[in-house]
Formats: sequence, structure tokens, C-alpha cells
Amino acid sequence: MAAAVGSLAVLLLPVRPPWGLWVVNGVLVVAAVADWWLAVRPGELEVERELPGIVPLRTEARVVTRRVRVVVPARGRVTAATMVRPSRRGRFTPGEIVVRVEGPLGLMARQGRRRVPGVLRVYPPFDSRDEAELRVNKARILEVGLRSAQGRGGGTEFDSMREYGVDDEFRRIDWAATARSGKPIVRTYRAERNQTVLLLLDSGRTMAGRVAEVPRLDHAMDAVMMLTSLATRLGDRAGLVAFDREVRAVVGPGHARDQLSRVTEAMYQLQPLLVESDYRGAFAETLARFRRRAMLVVLTELAEQAVAETLLPALPLIARDHLVVVASVADPEVRGWALATPVEPGAAYRKAAAVAALADRRRTVARLRGLGAVVVDAPPGRLAPDLADAYLRVKATGRL
Repeated sequence: MAAAVGSLAVLLLPVRPPWGLWVVNGVLVVAAVADWWLAVRPGELEVERELPGIVPLRTEARVVTRRVRVVVPARGRVTAATMVRPSRRGRFTPGEIVVRVEGPLGLMARQGRRRVPGVLRVYPPFDSRDEAELRVNKARILEVGLRSAQGRGGGTEFDSMREYGVDDEFRRIDWAATARSGKPIVRTYRAERNQTVLLLLDSGRTMAGRVAEVPRLDHAMDAVMMLTSLATRLGDRAGLVAFDREVRAVVGPGHARDQLSRVTEAMYQLQPLLVESDYRGAFAETLARFRRRAMLVVLTELAEQAVAETLLPALPLIARDHLVVVASVADPEVRGWALATPVEPGAAYRKAAAVAALADRRRTVARLRGLGAVVVDAPPGRLAPDLADAYLRVKATGRL
């Protein structure tokens, strides 16, 4: 083919690749096909996955086989592992693994999906575990020689007798035993055991809000675990009723060693449902199931409108025959806004809203206490310990 540019004629001829290149390409194609053919089919490999079963939130766990590259010798076995760090609670069921097997020449690979079902349960973190241990030890140390005033129904039970000490109360002297032994003898008491603590966990709309970047529900779960651990180890019976617009989980009161595991298992999948919680329905079902006098701990949010419209009207159902404790986590950021000195209009509006919110919260607490409830309103990190201290005070004063 010829083309003319001005007076210059150019002859263009097709360029053909040399025969050597065709040969090389042909060899590569044959090698690639052979490599693919010789590669082990993914279905012929035996694949297993080992999951840890239970992982606390925000902790690391070892998972065997995830995204890995390994060399498997002929008729051999290889184990690969990686670390995972779950970012949310719940039950997860990984079902498939993609297996990609390269040929011996590394040119081609076979790929296939293998169904390897498994279950991974991510539990709420028990952040207050150490605090619980401290209170168990403290309660046991103070149990011997406990001298607390008896409340309604008698708050202490006789434990033993011992020789009078300078710190003992004169009224604890047992005169008959003193006469027999010829030296002053006092009676010692301990807090009553086998009492019932029922934790009513609200998982409704107001518990979806976040405090210190953690949902209110998760703060409440930590308090549930701490109080369950503390009560059962001190000889009392602890149980759980989780609810929103209906009751979602129930664990009957018990003091077996696995009670904490049972309570945690019952609530770890709970997620806040964006509906109003039915306190009246939850209280009615609790009373129908458990008639024995108990310490009823309602873990909820003290939002004034929600409390006024739902919790307060229902509270008389349980306050007459049971000791009621209402516990909630307070947002320190709101308090910080209320105490801040605003330097711009937006900050001034935020301060006014925070001051109003804190005033509403104080009114709500006062109304709950007016109905006879014990109220624990504590910042993050203090809800579980403060609730545990309230429980220990109840035991020491015999209010159950």
C-alpha cells in the first residue's frame, strides 16, 4: 500500500512477528494449560476452620484459617492462623472459604468455594471484673462479726459466738454464754444469704444512645455481669429479665457457678430496638414468674419523658412488695457542656440545653426516690461499681 505526502511516496508493508515469537507463545500456552490441569482441584482438599467459640468484645482471638498463603506438601497438612478483633457483639456464622490452588509452575490456578460452617459468639466485655473481685473479698472480710442494724424482716442471721473485743457493741453480749464460760462472749452475725436479685435490663429505644462511644445497653450489660457475679458468690440468687416492647430473655434466679455464663449467654445477642419499652408488661411477667420478695434492679435510661410516660406509672406494681433499684449511666459530656463557659452562640445554646437536661434528670431521680426506689445514676466506668455498692448496703442494712 502506498501513500503520498506532498511529493513523497511511502510504501507501508505489514510486519509479521518472527517465527521464534510464535513458538514461545505456543509453549507458554501449552505450559499454562498443563499447569492448570496439574493443579489440585479445590474440592479435593480437606479444609477445616477452628473458631474460638466465645470472644469478648474489643479483645483479640486466634482464628485458624482466614486469609493466608501456604504451601501444602503432597499428602501433607498445614495449619495457618490469624488474629481477629471483633468490633460489635452478637452471634456470627461464617459459612464459606474460598480456596485458590496454584499449579506447580505458578502460571495458572484453580479456585472454588468450600462450605465450612462455624459459629463465633462475641460477648459483651466484663470491664468491671476486677471491681467485682475486690468487693467479693471485702464483703467476705467484713462478714465475720458483721454488726448491722436489723431492718424489715430481719437483715442479719446468727453466725457464731466469740470472745468479746474492745470494738464490740455491748448489746451483742450473750449473757448465758458469758456465765458458762466465765468471760464475756458476743454473738456475731452475717448478712442473710439465699436472697434474690432480679436484673431487669431495658433494651428499648433509649438504650441505643451512646455514652463515651459505647451504647448505653453495653454499659448496663457490664453492670448486670458484675452484680450477677457478686451476688452469686456471696450466696444470693441472681436472675435476668431482658425486655423492650416485649420480654426477650429470662434467666431464673440461681447461685450456681455457671449462673454468670447463663446470664451472659442470654443477653449477648440483644441489640437496642427502636421502640418504647413496655415496663408494665415486663413487670407483670416478672411478678408472675417470681413471687418471692426480691431486689429488682431496673437498668434503663433516665430520660424524663420516657420515664414519666412509661416507668413511673408502672413502678407501683413492683415497689409495694419488692425493693426497687433504678440504675442508669450518666453522660459526662452533657455535664461538661453545662459547666463550660460559652464563647460563641452555638456553645451558648448547647450549654442551655445541657443545663435543662440535667435539671430534668434531677427531677426524674427525685420522683423515682419519692416512690421508694433506690437510684444509681453514675458516669461510665462507675455504674457497675456503684450499683454493686448499693447492693452491699442493702444486704448490710437488711432491707431485703
